[in-house]
Amino acid sequence: MGVMKRVSLVFKAKANKALDRMEDPRETLDYSYQRQLEMLTKVRRGVADVATSRKRVELQMNQLQQSSTKLEDQARKALSMGREDLAREALGRKSSAQSQLNDLQAQYAQLQAEEEKLTVASQRLQAKVDAFRTRKETIKATYTAAEAQTRINEAFSGISEEMGDVGMAIQRAEDKTAQMQARAGAIDELLASGALDDAIGGRRDDIQAELDQMSANSDVELELRRLRGENENTPPKELEGGQNGGQNGGQAAGSAQNSQSAPTQRQAQAPSAPAQPAGLPVSDLPEDGA
Repeated sequence: MGVMKRVSLVFKAKANKALDRMEDPRETLDYSYQRQLEMLTKVRRGVADVATSRKRVELQMNQLQQSSTKLEDQARKALSMGREDLAREALGRKSSAQSQLNDLQAQYAQLQAEEEKLTVASQRLQAKVDAFRTRKETIKATYTAAEAQTRINEAFSGISEEMGDVGMAIQRAEDKTAQMQARAGAIDELLASGALDDAIGGRRDDIQAELDQMSANSDVELELRRLRGENENTPPKELEGGQNGGQNGGQAAGSAQNSQSAPTQRQAQAPSAPAQPAGLPVSDLPEDGA
């Protein structure tokens, strides 16, 4: 029993939530207004039915009144002619018609009161329906404006369903673009390093790769030598005495080295003289061209 009650409660909650999501207040207001118009029509129809009944009773009352008047005249004529029995019968019928007339008069008064009551109710209901119609239109206009403002705000903030789909599409396009750019960069690096083969330019052999590597190493060595030369040309600052002494000593050493290297260079550049015979003076040697 408890399980069935819980199932019923869950079903009702789900149905209520689904109906609340599907319900449109404007449609509900229009339906309520339609029902009120139908009710007002029924009240008016009731008023018309009561008025019709009252009118029929009124016609019957008029007929009975005429019949009562006619029977009284007939009774009077019968007495004048000496026919007391006919006069008695006419007066009896008149009494019966008068009794029916009294009943119809009571019924007529009741119907007339009911008609007045229904007329007042119809007028009140008409006023309520008119007021509800005005309020209904105001609520519908306010709801429509609020709905439009909500959709505009959702579109601006990007939380609406349509804008959410557009944002997701843009995000996917950006992700794919970034992935393609990363892939293109990786392939370029692999082609440059020789890990992948260029199908159009041909396969790079190992010798060409080694030559390229040697060229790169040679460029590195030249750059390293240049940097070392710059560092040697700009010695660090030391104390003034040591710096001056070092500079003077360096200049003297440089001068001595230059003086020693100069004769050597001149000897290397001068033509070699013929060897002198052992034990002969220089004057006894033959001159060139002798």
